[in-house]
Amino acid sequence: MKTTNMKRSTIARWAMACCLSLSALGLTAAAQAQPAPAPNTLGPEQLVEDSAKRMLTELDANRPMYAKDPAKLDALVANVLLPNFDSEYSARLVLGQTWRTATPEQRKRFVDAFYHSLLRNYGTALLNFTADRFVILPYKGDPADTMATVRTEVKRSSGEKVPVNFSLRKTDAGWKAWDVVIEGISYVKSFRTDFAAEIQQKGLDEVINRLEAEGKVRANSVVTGTGK
Repeated sequence: MKTTNMKRSTIARWAMACCLSLSALGLTAAAQAQPAPAPNTLGPEQLVEDSAKRMLTELDANRPMYAKDPAKLDALVANVLLPNFDSEYSARLVLGQTWRTATPEQRKRFVDAFYHSLLRNYGTALLNFTADRFVILPYKGDPADTMATVRTEVKRSSGEKVPVNFSLRKTDAGWKAWDVVIEGISYVKSFRTDFAAEIQQKGLDEVINRLEAEGKVRANSVVTGTGK
């Protein structure tokens, strides 16, 4: 399906909001009554259900604070996303052919810059993401699988139900999310299309420089990329 840049941007915002909502196993004990299970003990459906619940509990308890201070939202997202989102695998798929010809330094910079750029651009979408708008559908995967799809539905403010499928892969550290498919549109594929065109025009280094600039610290924020 061909999409416009505006459509891709909308899909990416929804995708990142959903990814972030399932990435909250790292919340502190002060924010939760029970400690989170170790990531490698959770199946794909458990990971989505448990993590989404924990993230949404924290947001519901402190939503005004996060709405007022984007830096704190950045910090929350940075602290809870990395353990359960396979940013390197996702970035490798986004770069596609370019990953094969990129140097190790370029790969490292792109992974880091892509991750932090997403935090900056899409983190605020979480503020409109509440528990009553998120439903996990029955899981149909085989326990022996190493790749999994967890189907969910997100209800928009209009009442429309949007199918959101999480793609996960089993790693040595447990299950990790690497893509979200919303209404049949993959955010990895959408970004790959956009980046391929930009890389062809400007080169990989220029794209990395732009992403690093976009992912710089907001006022009072602890979120940065390591590539400087």
